[in-house]
Amino acid sequence: MSILAINGGKPAIHGTIPAELFSWPVVTPEDEAAVLDVLRRGAMSGLDVTEKFEREFADWLGSKYAIGYCNGTLSLQAAMFACGLGKGDELICPSKTYWASCIQAFNMNATVVFADIERDSLCIDPADIERCIGPKTKAIMVVHYLAHPADMDAIMAVAKKHNLKVIEDVSHAQGGLYRGRKLGTIGDIGAMSLMSGKSFATGEMGMLVTDNREMYDRAMAYSHYERNNASYIETEYLKPYFGLPLGGMKGRVNQTCSAMGRVQLKYYDERCRLIREGMNYFWDLLEGLPGIRAHRVSEAEGSNMAGWYAPHGLYNSDELEGLSVSRFCEAVRAEGVSVSPGGNNPLHTHNVFKTADIYNAGTPTRIMNADRDVRELDALPVTEELEIYSIPWFKRPMHSYIEMYAAAFRKVAENYRELLGEGKRKKSSDGRWFFYNDKED
Repeated sequence: MSILAINGGKPAIHGTIPAELFSWPVVTPEDEAAVLDVLRRGAMSGLDVTEKFEREFADWLGSKYAIGYCNGTLSLQAAMFACGLGKGDELICPSKTYWASCIQAFNMNATVVFADIERDSLCIDPADIERCIGPKTKAIMVVHYLAHPADMDAIMAVAKKHNLKVIEDVSHAQGGLYRGRKLGTIGDIGAMSLMSGKSFATGEMGMLVTDNREMYDRAMAYSHYERNNASYIETEYLKPYFGLPLGGMKGRVNQTCSAMGRVQLKYYDERCRLIREGMNYFWDLLEGLPGIRAHRVSEAEGSNMAGWYAPHGLYNSDELEGLSVSRFCEAVRAEGVSVSPGGNNPLHTHNVFKTADIYNAGTPTRIMNADRDVRELDALPVTEELEIYSIPWFKRPMHSYIEMYAAAFRKVAENYRELLGEGKRKKSSDGRWFFYNDKED
């Protein structure tokens, strides 16, 4: 009988798996009491709890200012507005990311230019950014993808050279470090989702942080009409527009989320430390196997993977005689592990970024106000060729169980030849526009 479960062998995962190995977020009576207080006071649409959370969040990150939003998508849109993104401007962004990193640029009559990513980090490649820069480039959207910090030193050097703003999308990496600095505080402005599937989970909420007063004022005025007034806004040119949201939308947070966020913040760093301990232990057990490699950062220089949101591994089919990542994942699933090939599908391959005329302008929205056809820059070999696969997201360092899951991957990697034949092909088209198992914002 074959050793692999997919061929009739005994699955590697057996027995009862403790729920706490994977359960998230951690909700305690303290969270419940905080949320109930808001409900019983009828304060869901108030500001008192949210403003306390904003101050605590800013202090935690070491930022001067923080603003809460009803979701991460709007926080990123407000960051674009804060940077002055407008008609005909261009935003450079990696294509391998969730759509909310960039599609909101269309709402500002701006466009998106996609840059390639690095093979190891899966983050935007600083060496490819200059290829994307044109006369109307305004900002770079840096995504710390799957919790891996991007190469911020190199990115900031390019931005400084070309006088570009840098927005950090920290939705996958809240609280993560890059060489000792908190992610979201290195660029001009940072924004992130805090929805229930993220490592920092509050329910449905976003947060924006910056040290720049004008950007703070613009972000506040954009969708917080009740705070677009003299008590909050200092920037002179914004004062004639007090009282109405400049973005024409309401960004206010339901305070049940702010209340939960305040409690989560107290324990977040320690919980993330436990996650990292478990995830690093998993990858240490698989070190040196053919075809599969860790997507992680070395912590030796003061960087880390925060809460290791939506963890994935890097796949090399050449080391497995051409075995497709789809077939590899099928075999691992048979061993009892929930795993899937691919990550976010490259955005530049979606028709929204190719042909969609969203606003009935008679031309594709992406180039509606552009002075060049930025679609011609969609040559992204690493983004299109690199293959990855999901791995379990361990929330606690329960070593004996983690060893069992690592054994499933080891079993398949060491016996891959049993899978050759119908599973032998070089490229998989598998991917997702969002993570089905991890709930996007």
